[in-house]
Amino acid sequence: MSDVRYKHLMAVDNPDDLRRMTRGELKAYSEELRDYIVECCAVNPGHLGSSLGTVELTVALHYVYNTPEDRIVWDVGHQAYAHKIITERRDAFLRNRTRGGISGFPRIAESRYDAFGAGHASVSISAAFGMAKALEMQGSRNHVVAVIGDGALTGGLAFEGLNNAGASPKTDILVILNDNEMSIDKPSGALDRYLVRMSTSRWYNNLKNTLWRGLAVMPKLHSMVRTAGNAVKQGLLKNSNLFESLNFRYFGPIDGHNIDELIRTFEALKHIGGPKLLHVKTTKGKGYAPAEADPSVWHAPGRFDVATGERIKSNYQAARYQDVFGHTLLDLAREDERIVGITPAMPSGCSMNIVMREMPERCFDVGIAEGHAVTFSAGIAAAGGRPFCNIYSSFMQRAYDNVIHDVALQNLPVVLCLDRAGIVGEDGATHHGAFDLAYFGCVPNVAIAAPRNEWMLRQMMYTASKADYPTVIRYPRGVGEGVEWQGVAFEGVEVGRGERLKDGEDVAIVAVGTMANVALRASERSSHSVAVYDLRYAKPLDEALLREVGERFKRVITIEDGVIRGGVGEAVVARLSREGYTPHVKNLGIDDCFVEQGKPAELYADCGYDEEALLKSIDEMMR
Repeated sequence: MSDVRYKHLMAVDNPDDLRRMTRGELKAYSEELRDYIVECCAVNPGHLGSSLGTVELTVALHYVYNTPEDRIVWDVGHQAYAHKIITERRDAFLRNRTRGGISGFPRIAESRYDAFGAGHASVSISAAFGMAKALEMQGSRNHVVAVIGDGALTGGLAFEGLNNAGASPKTDILVILNDNEMSIDKPSGALDRYLVRMSTSRWYNNLKNTLWRGLAVMPKLHSMVRTAGNAVKQGLLKNSNLFESLNFRYFGPIDGHNIDELIRTFEALKHIGGPKLLHVKTTKGKGYAPAEADPSVWHAPGRFDVATGERIKSNYQAARYQDVFGHTLLDLAREDERIVGITPAMPSGCSMNIVMREMPERCFDVGIAEGHAVTFSAGIAAAGGRPFCNIYSSFMQRAYDNVIHDVALQNLPVVLCLDRAGIVGEDGATHHGAFDLAYFGCVPNVAIAAPRNEWMLRQMMYTASKADYPTVIRYPRGVGEGVEWQGVAFEGVEVGRGERLKDGEDVAIVAVGTMANVALRASERSSHSVAVYDLRYAKPLDEALLREVGERFKRVITIEDGVIRGGVGEAVVARLSREGYTPHVKNLGIDDCFVEQGKPAELYADCGYDEEALLKSIDEMMR
């Protein structure tokens, strides 16, 4: 990146530098900032579209507010790349989302400017209100701003925050609704249509906003006008808008790419106390034509050519697990009219869009609302349906109670498909699916399936569709083993029955899911005689298989793509012990820690359960 081309960008190391710029310089800086994000993400992929849409908004926020003393809370963090670059991480952004580099999401431990960490949606309002209440109790006059997208606003937690904050009329908090009419995919539901109606009903909003901005500098009149304004509002507008009904003063919508308007509005709102919501209209992918034309694809496009917009495809031959899921669900739905698909705002991320294109009436995108997705699925099952609810493993953590109370306790035949189970890579600690084997392993009535390849995923989905109890199917991000699966006849698999993949004499490896493939490769390379077992099901465990292991082997290694504590390996040890077997067992998996970002191969090595680590464990056991 040349200093000449990025003259204004290189002049800003922190928000103080930004505040010394003229309005004209701010606009030039914004254009350079946008180009910098595009060029960096072209070679080091990340969440591009959302951050391009918030460049001017971010510049204006840091220009007006005295960060980090004033706090900005970003929802999720997909929209926070400009924030990171402005706040002392311009050069570090070149290594965004890499091992040892900065995180793709805000993190308190990373920067004093990151007021709150967020990798999952809808948390910003609750967190910001907590900060605002704490500052109020401390007598501080610093400001707190939450920036939340219209997609994240569909999450129930966002409304819990609005409801609670609206009940504290003296607590100063500004919520900025970044409305780009997109989540990762096109948003769905009544809230999206409501925001569109608000955006086109400007007559009342313009009148009110002009009045509030004019009175912002006259605080003594503020209370009287607010009381009078409420009376006028009730006379002019019989149905107050949603946010005002929650005691938030609503402003907007305004142009989120007009720096002058943004600065003018923020300056006025700083002098208005209490809960406020500013509705800002932005364009996802703004300023980069390919991203504007297809915002879903360019949410996280991978590597691409900046000049042509051509995405650089990976040279893999095997199918992605998510596509195996999508095509198999479509095949199942063709055979069984009871089958439906449910996803919380991730139709393209989990490939349920494959079914949506052919059977839109059989698929439901419920918005960013994982708990609702599970309980909605439970309702369908209770009425005779066969729901396949697909939620990323780390996002399923948000719906844990719904699974226990609404699905498992009632023993309903809901199929919970956990995409992105195990290590996911560059998204880091907020997105690794590290805990599902542990947190579902203790829940009664639930079967937990872990396919080692594409064919097995297809057959486990078929088996689950015929079950009369809940089934969890967990599979990783990325591509499979290249095993033939598409169009293959449904055979099913026996629930709770594992398989010996390779015989041996010295050491037994008991593997879960795709770790069976790692175990096979390591066993072929080992100088020792190593047997490999694929459990297939983490629950119920195959007792006959474990008895065979206990009777034949004095040395056992378990390996799973998840946490060790409370995981399958510990369950295997407990089962062997109950049967009276006491082999020397080593459990491989994720230790008691959060795993940072990096390429999956790097992280498997760091965590000690890649192929090399497994070979080392075999050698150590044989000493």
